[in-house]
Amino acid sequence: MKMVVAVIRPERLQCVKDALKEIGINGMTITHVTGRGEQSGLKFTTRVGEFVVDEIEKVKVETVVEDEQLESAIRCIKSNADTGNPGDGRIFVIPVEASIRIRS
Repeated sequence: MKMVVAVIRPERLQCVKDALKEIGINGMTITHVTGRGEQSGLKFTTRVGEFVVDEIEKVKVETVVEDEQLESAIRCIKSNADTGNPGDGRIFVIPVEASIRIRS
């Protein structure tokens, strides 16, 4: 099993969720996060001067998939989160040793 962690633009979340559901991946954890990467923030100029927002709002989507689903999950997230602009996000893949259901 692998955990797929995707940090994406908030406006792309619904598209990614719908696409993952279509390929049979329903369970996920969604967290609203802030941070920065290569983009290093945004610079705004107003009448009173310049200011930089160096932490940008993103959404982190975490899901655990079987090894056979990994490539399709990555393709799905990548194609639905891509806007063609800097700051589209990142996908991380982490090995999972076990998954234990608490209830049973």
